Amino acid sequence: MLRQAGTERPHVGEYTNTETEGVYTCRGCGAELFRSTEKFESHCGWPSFFDPADSDAVILRPDNSLGMRRVEVVCSNCHSHLGHVFEGEGYPTPTDKRYCINSISLRLQSADGS
Repeated sequence: MLRQAGTERPHVGEYTNTETEGVYTCRGCGAELFRSTEKFESHCGWPSFFDPADSDAVILRPDNSLGMRRVEVVCSNCHSHLGHVFEGEGYPTPTDKRYCINSISLRLQSADGS
């Protein structure tokens, strides 16, 4: 997933439905990407966030593969593929964006240290 820009199947990822508080880091390099405070339930089958932890944490780039126009999300540190970001879908979030991220590209560091 991280190197070949794949997408895991919906509803099977480790973090799809988790509500654990903490920080989501890149599985490839450990960089902080997202926080649980920006995670929301989108019912799309993948973990969804409305904003990265830091505006420089990810790079957004056009993805016109598979006959679709999408925006790919990659780790700004190691350039691992994380997922895609969608906008204007009507979610009640501060940004109206849905960072749809593969669970396998993330590692959760829980707030309680476990």
